Amino acid sequence: MNAPAPHKLLKGATGDWEIVIGMEIHAQVTSNSKLFSGASIAFGGEPNTHVSLIDAAMPGMLPVINEECVRQAVRTGLGLKAKINLRSVFDRKNYFYPDLPQGYQISQYKSPIVGEGEVLVELDGGRSVNVGIERLHLEQDAGKLLHDQSPTMSYVDLNRSGVALMEIVSKPDIRDAEQAKAYVTKLRSILRYLGTCDGDMEKGNLRADVNVSVRRPGGPLGTRCEIKNMNSINFIGQAIEYEARRQIEILEDGGEIDQETRLYDPNKGETRSMRSKEEAHDYRYFPDPDLLPLEFSQSFVDELKAKLPELPDQKKTRFVADFGLSTYDASVLVAERESADFYETVLDRLANRTRDGKMAANWVINELFGRLNKEGRGIAGAPVAAEQLAAIIDLIGEGTISGKIAKDLFEIVWQEGGDPRALVESRGMKQVTDLSAIEKVVDDIIAANPDKVAQVKDKPQALGWFVGQVMKSSGGKANPQAVNDLLKSKLGV
Repeated sequence: MNAPAPHKLLKGATGDWEIVIGMEIHAQVTSNSKLFSGASIAFGGEPNTHVSLIDAAMPGMLPVINEECVRQAVRTGLGLKAKINLRSVFDRKNYFYPDLPQGYQISQYKSPIVGEGEVLVELDGGRSVNVGIERLHLEQDAGKLLHDQSPTMSYVDLNRSGVALMEIVSKPDIRDAEQAKAYVTKLRSILRYLGTCDGDMEKGNLRADVNVSVRRPGGPLGTRCEIKNMNSINFIGQAIEYEARRQIEILEDGGEIDQETRLYDPNKGETRSMRSKEEAHDYRYFPDPDLLPLEFSQSFVDELKAKLPELPDQKKTRFVADFGLSTYDASVLVAERESADFYETVLDRLANRTRDGKMAANWVINELFGRLNKEGRGIAGAPVAAEQLAAIIDLIGEGTISGKIAKDLFEIVWQEGGDPRALVESRGMKQVTDLSAIEKVVDDIIAANPDKVAQVKDKPQALGWFVGQVMKSSGGKANPQAVNDLLKSKLGV
């Protein structure tokens, strides 16, 4: 059972302060076309080449809802254990911006497609925190302004205009930067498992607006400031720490916090004011007259629910129950869908997955992930395939090679590739299990170390020294269990 997470308080000149954080995650919906038009959402096209007449807001062009985007929003809501609203309404959020040709954004306000849910966020040391989800709604993205193409003009690229976004709004349940980073990481993982957003923050496909306020522990909520358009998990943590300190200094000096929107400058490590924060009434929300209320049946929801993939928390529970993994190891394996899929492919190729599931986890986490991290590669670029790793683990399980030889074999496969079984045969790497072949080595070591022999009589655990010497003399090829048994017999332990 996870222990509830104590959170970090910040020390000020006049006492402790508590940070209160809520987040709005904008996740680009995985689909082939935009929310209300058939234009492509492919990344990296020439400016203004993925723009329909609807996206460009040409007169008389009417939006038509993309059913796949609706499905993806419902699937995401189900993955967040949230209430699915069978009736929702699209609203116009009115504001003028050069990259928003309509002069308003089609969004959802009072009646979103998804209501309240929750995300269980695991932290270091077996702690956890439940972060409540307030709502998830669908809306269209704006275009992009380019300020570096000309010294006198800004250019507008409407390729992103009209792309479907899910805005996932958390409750103010997050209490420090560590929890905030873990929340974004977990939410991104869930979206990737579901296949509803690729979570690519570098491309802007997942962005976070972070609302930060401070208060005395347990006191009333303070005035919040919103840090806009964060696209790095590490920067989110840094921005929260800086912004909380900034607010504490103002309050302790007797000042007041202005509710405003701020930007984070990673080069300076500080937030700066962007504009005063608008309230909902500033946007003059009203139902979009071009779109009927969005209605679907419970059977539509049930059908999507039945086809949901196994999500990280479910997979983690299964790995712990079926293969005896520690909670930590299971968490590492399920953190990314690709990592979990790799491990499961290894399991599928093992001769005895129940017996060797734990060993497979150790090899995937320690040897494979360790080496990939060291070389700065992702799981997709691993030189050792799941089938090859499974063959190495099978060879250990069969007693054909020892753990030490297995590491040498792993290195060969990493550098040169090849079939592990064939490599063991061709390079003479098999473990020696024939007692007669290692008996002379054992006798020689016993004869050369009478002092150690006497020590073993009083202290049987010193037998390990002899095992190590025999393994060293045999180049790691002797079967450790066979060596152990032979030494016990010879030394009368």
